[in-house]
Amino acid sequence: MPKLSVCIEMFWRDLPYHERIRRVAELGYGAFEFWGWGTIDLDAIDRARRDTGLSVAAFCMHPEADLTRRNASEELVHGLADSIAVAQRLECPTLIAMFGNTVDDETYEMTRRRVVAYLRLLRPLLEDSGLTLVLEPLNTLVNRHGYWLRRMSQAADIVDEVNSPAIRILMDVYHQQITEGNIISNLRLYSERIAHIHAAGVPERHELLGCELDYRSIFSAIDALDYAGYVGLEYWPTLDEDDSLAQPLSLV
Repeated sequence: MPKLSVCIEMFWRDLPYHERIRRVAELGYGAFEFWGWGTIDLDAIDRARRDTGLSVAAFCMHPEADLTRRNASEELVHGLADSIAVAQRLECPTLIAMFGNTVDDETYEMTRRRVVAYLRLLRPLLEDSGLTLVLEPLNTLVNRHGYWLRRMSQAADIVDEVNSPAIRILMDVYHQQITEGNIISNLRLYSERIAHIHAAGVPERHELLGCELDYRSIFSAIDALDYAGYVGLEYWPTLDEDDSLAQPLSLV
């Protein structure tokens, strides 16, 4: 049975974060996640997760989307150090790394070499902390036009070259279905490199039931891999949040 995490950015958007966390707990989930930490009330989140007993599954490294930018070494090192401190405070095991867009005046390989160099620079901080940084490919057809990292094979190539157990892949099923499909095959192929998963319906990024993907089969495939990480529910609900979030629990 996959461990499910609720992305509180997408649900109860009229409520403060700490109230969203309490709603997640009331529905029977064991974990939540969020995006950036730089502008939110960390004290309130910390109190809510302690009060509810929920785990923090993941959040984004700050600064976001800088892994393709030139001359970002110092900013990335300081940003990772600050993000690690927040993660340790929240007892969160996983940080999410985002990428910027393609760089117009250089080839993919030129950018890739810089990304690898940045990640090698960050590797000691991650390994010393015991945290995992996950690299997230996104689709450029619908949501993130121009985004640099798109395919699972590209992410795996970077992970293999950096060669650290602290740097893995976030497989976002929604984005990868749009980009390349082959969801279960890619889960199996890259399972040893995957440390976090996101789930949403395709094509509209809504509930898991009733979309073009069979999430019951996807969850069964994840179970068969003995995957130990979280599956984050990162979708925009069309139903009442309580009704919407009851659906994934019925699949596991």
